[in-house]
Amino acid sequence: MSGTRISRAANTKKMVMLAMLSAFAFVAVAVGRIPVVLFLSYEPKDVVIAIGGFIFGPLSALAISLVVSLVEMLTISSTGFIGFLMNVLATCAFACTASLIYKKIHSIVGAAIGLLCGSILMVAAMLLWNFLLTPLYMGTPRAEIAAMLVPVFLPFNLLKAGLNTALTLLLYKPVVLGLRRAALLGGGTGQNTPSRSSRIAVWIGAGVLLVSCILLVLVMQGKL
Repeated sequence: MSGTRISRAANTKKMVMLAMLSAFAFVAVAVGRIPVVLFLSYEPKDVVIAIGGFIFGPLSALAISLVVSLVEMLTISSTGFIGFLMNVLATCAFACTASLIYKKIHSIVGAAIGLLCGSILMVAAMLLWNFLLTPLYMGTPRAEIAAMLVPVFLPFNLLKAGLNTALTLLLYKPVVLGLRRAALLGGGTGQNTPSRSSRIAVWIGAGVLLVSCILLVLVMQGKL
C-alpha cells in the first residue's frame, strides 16, 4: 500500500511539473517573442520543452509540445491548425530527439550530442515543411517560398537551433538544482559524471554559440 501511495505521489508531482513547464513554455511564446527577419520570430519555448524532456524523457517533451501548441493555436496564433502542426514538428524534431539521445548518454556530453542531432533534424524538417505548408497559410505561391528557403529559412532555423542549444546547455543544470531545492524533483537522475575539462568545454562552447547567435540576430535585424 505504501508503495502505491509513493507511486501516486510521484506521478502527481510529475504531472504538476509537466503542467508548470507547459505554462512556462506558453509564457515564453506569449511574451518572449523576438522578431528576427521578415515574418519570422524566435521564442525560447523549445528551451523549456527540451529541459522538460531531459528531466522526464522524450514522451514528456512530446506531451508538453502538444499542449503548448494547442493552447497557442486557440489563443494567440493566427495560423490555425497548420501553425499548430508546424510548431509540433519543429519542437519534437529538436526536443524529442535531444532528450532521447540524452536518455541513452546521460551526461553533459550526451546532452550536447543530443542537442546537435536535434538541431540538424529540426533545420532539415523545417526546410521541408516550410516548403510544403507555408504557402497554404500565407497564401503565397510555392515558388516564392522555395526562393526563400536558402536565403531566409535556412539561416533563421540555424539561428533558432543555435539559441535553443546554447540556452538549454546553460540553463539545464541551474533549473534542475532549483527544482531539487524546491523539493519538486528527486535527488538524483543517474547522470554520468563527465570530466571537468568536458564540462568546461561544453559550457564555453555554449557561451560562444549564444553570443554568436545574439550578434547574428542583431545583424539580421539591421542593428549591426
